Amino acid sequence: MTNFNSDAEALDSLVKKYQELKSEIHKVIIGQDEVVDQVLISIFSKGHCLLVGVPGLAKTLLVSTISDVLGLSFKRIQFTPDLMPSDIIGSEILDEKREFKFVKGPIFSNIILADEINRTPPKTQAALLEAMQEKNVTMAGVKYELDKPFFVLATQNPIEQEGTYPLPEAQLDRFMFNIWVDYPTIEDEITIVKATTSNLVIEKKEIISGKEILFYQDLIRKMPVADNVIEYAVKLSNKTRNLETSPEITKKYLSWGAGPRASQYLIIGAKTHAAINGKYSPDIEDVKAVAEPILRHRIVRNYKAEAEGYSIERIIQELM
Repeated sequence: MTNFNSDAEALDSLVKKYQELKSEIHKVIIGQDEVVDQVLISIFSKGHCLLVGVPGLAKTLLVSTISDVLGLSFKRIQFTPDLMPSDIIGSEILDEKREFKFVKGPIFSNIILADEINRTPPKTQAALLEAMQEKNVTMAGVKYELDKPFFVLATQNPIEQEGTYPLPEAQLDRFMFNIWVDYPTIEDEITIVKATTSNLVIEKKEIISGKEILFYQDLIRKMPVADNVIEYAVKLSNKTRNLETSPEITKKYLSWGAGPRASQYLIIGAKTHAAINGKYSPDIEDVKAVAEPILRHRIVRNYKAEAEGYSIERIIQELM
C-alpha cells in the first residue's frame, strides 16, 4: 500500500483508482453507467445494495465483474423457497473424533450475491440480518467474524410475484441503496449482442485490493462535513415522515417515512460521491445525488399516491 503525505493526496489517488475501476468494468458491462457508479459508491461507503430489475439485465455478471476487478472473493447464493439458514451461514457437523466442528457456509466471502432474495421465506432472509449489520454470524452461541471488506448485493425481480415473499422492513433498511436496473438503450443492446454472440474473451485485471478498499473506506469516513450539509440530510429524511410539520405532499401521499439510518447513509453516501469526484468535503449537491436510491425503499406510498400514479421518485424529487 502506497504511503501518502496527506489525506488530500490519498483522496486524489482514489479518484484515479475509481476511473480505472469503471474503465475495467465497462470492458464487460455495456452501459448501465449509473448502476455501476451506485454499486461502487456503496462499496466504498461500507454499504449493501439491492438491485431491482427484470431477468437478463446482467445483474449477476455485474457483481462477478466487480469482484474480479476489486480482487475480492465472491460467492453466489441462489435463494429458493426451500433454502435454510444453515445453507447460508454454515452448520455444525460431527467429525471423525466425534467432536462438533463448524463448517463455514458461503456467507464467508467478501462479496455475496443473494440472487432473487425475495424467493425465500423470512426465516432464511433473517439469516443475513446479523451478517449485514454486525459483520459476524453466531452459531451455537459462538461468534464468527466475516471476511473484510464484506458486501451483500441482492437481486430482486419486480414483475414475477408468484412464489415470492416481501422483504421485511428491517431487512430492507439494512441495504444502503435500492438500485433500479433498467433496459439498455438500443445502441447499447446492439453492442451487447455483438459482444455476446462471438467467441471474444475479455481479460479483466485486478485494479484494487481488499486492503486498499478498507483504507479508502476509512479515509472517506474521516472526511469533514459542514453542519449545513448534515442539517439538509436530516431535514430531508424528516420530511418523509408523517408529522404535523411535514410538507403537504408527505401528508397526502406517504403512509410511512425513512428512519435515522437514512440520514446516516445520506451523509456517508455524499462523502463517497464527493471523494470520487475530486472534492475534499461533500456539499448539498452530493446529498441530492445519492438521495433517490437511499430513500426509495425506505418510504411507503399510500393508496392515493398509487391511484394518482405518483411515483416514489417523483415524491423524493419534490421533497428535495
